[in-house]
Amino acid sequence: MGTVKILTALFCITVVVGLCTSASGQTKRAIRQVCGDPTAKCAAAENFQPYDLAFETGADWVIVQSKPFYGIVLKSVKVPDWGDCAKPSFPESERLEIQELFPKNKVFAQNCVEPGTNYYTGTADKTALIGVFAGNTLREANAFLKKVQATGKFKNVRVRKMRIEINGT
Repeated sequence: MGTVKILTALFCITVVVGLCTSASGQTKRAIRQVCGDPTAKCAAAENFQPYDLAFETGADWVIVQSKPFYGIVLKSVKVPDWGDCAKPSFPESERLEIQELFPKNKVFAQNCVEPGTNYYTGTADKTALIGVFAGNTLREANAFLKKVQATGKFKNVRVRKMRIEINGT
């Protein structure tokens, strides 16, 4: 009788561990680096809005995230709830104007968060923002920060370690 109970317990533990591992593997996974240079070819870009920082999502995902990168938030404003996609805090024309300052570093915007839109970690909740890709390494990001500061257009900026997340549920 004791052996049957032990075998049953081991079987149950194995099933639970297997289910937990399987479930966590299906919900969120890191894929590839972001497409930080808007002048470089990026196959994933066609799946994103012009104001998004694109990355390869793969297929059949519900929740997906990019590899970590460094970004700089240039402008931000607190918004009620998670923003209103129909009434953006930062118009596309403003993002494009800033993009001209940094032709090799993608300038991105987050005006709202809803299912299927990019969300940038490393930033405050309920915040609309315009940011810029600063690099894949801290060294690249710190060098780029000096270029941003040299424009004199953006106050109190700093390098942030970020990820892009998309929740399609």
